[in-house]
Amino acid sequence: MWDEQFEEILRTFLPFLPPREPLTADVELKDLGLDSLGMVQLLGTLEEAYQVRFRDSALTMDTFRSAGVLWETVEGMRLRAKS
Repeated sequence: MWDEQFEEILRTFLPFLPPREPLTADVELKDLGLDSLGMVQLLGTLEEAYQVRFRDSALTMDTFRSAGVLWETVEGMRLRAKS
């Protein structure tokens, strides 16, 4: 799935997710309280933490729809940066 750092970062932007409740790959992030301002802040935090840059094509609501989709995007950027 994803690494611990990703989940720790993401949880800080999800005010409606109780601390002990598992974060699943398919849950809608907006249902857990991620709003547009949070998306911008989350994007910057992920770029800094993983040393990646979100391409314009990744700056969509779909990218931030769920934890699974967001992690796939970050992981794809990390793999491209290594090659």
